[in-house]
Formats: sequence, C-alpha cells, structure tokens
Amino acid sequence: MAWIIYAALFLGLLYLIWRMQLRGGGQTGGVLAFGKSRGRVIEEGESQVTFDDVEGVDEAKEELLEVIGFLKNPEKYLRLGAKIPKGVLLVGPPGTGKTLLARAVAGEAKVPFISISGSEFVEMLVGVGAARVRDLFQQAARTAPCIVFIDELDALGRSRGGIASGGHEEREQTLNQLLVEMDGFSPRQAVVVMAATNRPEILDSALLRPGRFDRQVLVDVPDRAGRLAILGVHARGVPLAEDVDLEALSRRTPGFAGADLANLVNEAALLSARRDQDTVDMKAFGDAIDRVVAGLEKKNRILSDQDKQRVAYHEVGHALAGALAGDNTEVHKISIVPRGLGALGFTLQLPIEERYLATREALEAKLVYTLGGRAAEEIVFGTPSTGAQNDLRQATDLARAMVVDFGMSEAVGPISVSATRRPVFLSSSDGNVGVSREVGERLADTIDAEVRRIVDTALEQARSLLRDNRVALDRVAERLLELEVLEGDVLAALIAEARGAVAARQ
Repeated sequence: MAWIIYAALFLGLLYLIWRMQLRGGGQTGGVLAFGKSRGRVIEEGESQVTFDDVEGVDEAKEELLEVIGFLKNPEKYLRLGAKIPKGVLLVGPPGTGKTLLARAVAGEAKVPFISISGSEFVEMLVGVGAARVRDLFQQAARTAPCIVFIDELDALGRSRGGIASGGHEEREQTLNQLLVEMDGFSPRQAVVVMAATNRPEILDSALLRPGRFDRQVLVDVPDRAGRLAILGVHARGVPLAEDVDLEALSRRTPGFAGADLANLVNEAALLSARRDQDTVDMKAFGDAIDRVVAGLEKKNRILSDQDKQRVAYHEVGHALAGALAGDNTEVHKISIVPRGLGALGFTLQLPIEERYLATREALEAKLVYTLGGRAAEEIVFGTPSTGAQNDLRQATDLARAMVVDFGMSEAVGPISVSATRRPVFLSSSDGNVGVSREVGERLADTIDAEVRRIVDTALEQARSLLRDNRVALDRVAERLLELEVLEGDVLAALIAEARGAVAARQ
C-alpha cells in the first residue's frame, strides 16, 4: 500500500507539471520553459512608430541616426573599419519617451524589435536569469539585423558589491551573463542592444565601459519648443476649438515630460466629452492643467468661512511674497478650491524664462515665496496653522541643500557634505538631504544653525514684505474670497498694482 501511495503521488505530480506546461503553451508560461526568453518580438512592419512620432528630443534623435544607418547598411561602416556601438543606453527622467524612441529607431531602420524588461530576467531559482539572457541573445542572432531593447536596466544592472546571497547572487549571475553575451557579439551580426533607465548612477561600471553600453543618450524633459512640438503630435487626432493656443499651453507646462503632455491632452478631451462639447477648447485644457498639477477638485469638501479666509490669505501670501521678492516667476492662478488629497488651495507660478542654473539670490527668493503663506497667516491672524506643514518641509530641504550641496553658506564654506549621491533624475526616497557620517559634531551643529538662519531670514523677509504691503494683501485676499479663483487679467492687474505701490515708496 505504501508503494501504491508513493506511485500515485509521483504520477499526480507528473500530471500536474504536464498540465501547467500545456497551460503555458509550451512557451514562456510553462514550468519547463523557465530558461526561455520572455522577449516580445515586434516584426518589421508591425510597428508604425517613426521619428515623426517622437518630438522634443532632437539631440537624442541625431545621436541615434548612426545606429539606424548601421542597421540599414552595415557594410558601409564595416568596409571602413568602423565599429558601431554595441550598446546604446537611453537615460532620462520617467515619461520622457525612452521606450518610444527605441521603437522609433526600429521603425526607421525597418528591423525587428525585441523588447523585454530588466525585472523579467530575475527569478528565485538560481541560474534562470542567466539562461534567459542566453536565450534572448540566441533569439537576437537568429533575427538579425534587429534591436534588443531592455527596459528598466537598473533592475538587472545594479552595481555589484557586498556579500552575495539568495536573490542577490542570482541577480549578479544574470548580470555577468549579460556582460559576457554583449562581449560575444560579432560586429557583422548587426544586432544593437538598447536599454533605458532613469537610475544611471547605480549601474555597474562594467556595463558602461567601451564595448558594452558605451554610448549614453540623454532623453531629458523637453524645453518650451519641445513641449510645443509634443503637444502638436498628441493633438493630431483631437478636434481643437479655435481658441486653443498650443504656444500658450507650452508656456504653462514647464517641467512636463512627454507622458505628462499626452495625459494633459487626454484629460482635456475627457473633460470636453463629459461636458458634451464637440471640440476641445482652451478652458478644458486649463482645467486639465489644474487637475494634473493640483489634483481632482473636491466639490464636497466645504470649508467654514474662517478656514476659507485663512486659506485665502495663505495663498495670496505666497503670490505676493514671491512677486515682491523678485523670484523670476509670474503668478498665473490663485485658487481656494480644495483639490487632491489635502490641498485646500494652490498658487500656480510660471517662470518668466526657463533657466537651468539657480543663483543664491534666486534660491533665497524661492524661500521667501515658499514661506509667504505662513508669514501672511502670522500677520493677519496672529498665529500660524497646520496648513504650512508642506511649505516648512520644502523650505527646510532647500535651505539644507544650499548648505550641504551647493556650498552657499559662508559659515560652512564651499564644500559638499552630502551623505549619499542622490538620484539624478528621481527625487530622493525620503525627500530629505542627509549629512555625511564623516562630518564631525561641531560641523554638524554649524550646518543645523545655518539651515535655521537661512529659513529664519527668508521668513522675516516675507513678513516684512507683506507687512509693508498689507493693503494689497487685504485687497487681493478679498477679491479671491469673492471669486474663489483669480487668474488672467484680473490677477495680473492686482499684482501689478502691488508692485507699483512698492516702486512708489522706494
């Protein structure tokens, strides 16, 4: 009986494995196909994406023209002894179109496109990831000329180090196999490996040496001209009203990536459909920007008159303090309509001109703007409220960055004492700027004192500006309480009047 039970269990296990293999189709889903590549192949002609569908990254497209030429006519380069880069690494913030750009390269070169994510290589079973890498490159060799695209390379190519154990050892074996496979490719195979990441600072140095991902292409957030071109691409199939000005929309969306702009056009179309409109007008785009920036409007969150008055003075304090401090921005909208998870109001500022560097004076003016809401509450109501919590966090982080990162403190000096290298394209995980453990207690105390001094100075300047312009503060706040939203010519006239009063006193 015991042997019969053991045999039945063994046969049942075999039957279960057979059924799971059938369910996986004998390809990537089956138990016996763990070592098979999960790359998705887009054959030539299946994808119609070309460079005409990618805008705002002209420099990146120019860098990739050599790759397209090599895939189209490799003999042209080989007869001159030229070696095209084996690997091209696309780096940039999330949503800037790195994957779309890689597909456009395949579409321009008219070659197959094999796409896979870095996380699909790593499994709990040791050796599975390395087997999948081998199978992927064998598949690429059979499909050549082609493009192999590995998305989120940082999931696979994180820098090696420390004691290997468990999943960490499996990831390192997979990375080692990737390095070996890239070295084993012959230039005549016409296979180009492209990868994308927004964490280049954590990649293993062996991946970035010549012969592997030796060409790095930056796919950055577009400038104003780039945003205009991207809006034009996404608005092709959208019926626009006559009052829609894409140039104005590009000015109102600084910092938006390609994915953000695509979402903006889609949100505007959804709002227009909800309102039973035949076209998408400028008001729908404006509402979509507010929704993307500040969150969904909370119509059921009704504030008391006292809270509404405090919120109005808080937001006007931001706008006036920033405008009078000269922070190189213009206030586009002030609203006291609750939005998002906890925002009871918001102030939308737009840069007068796009800049890529910030001086100490510009950062100090930004601190004055950030603390203007708390200063207004102290002047009008005598005490601050919890509404300035996020403002204080932002001001503290900025002041600490000025001291420990940018060397903008005379007491600390022109040195950098950051604890770790922060992400290049992503915000730090905790939002704070740490101090290196190698800093002594005396210097750490000096850093804390400098951060406190910078924040106190900015807050006192905000109080002084608003106290000297109390009439303008009250006038704009009363108008905001009446209309709930200030924008356009009405807001511009009120801000210009406040600035004129300051100039007259000087």
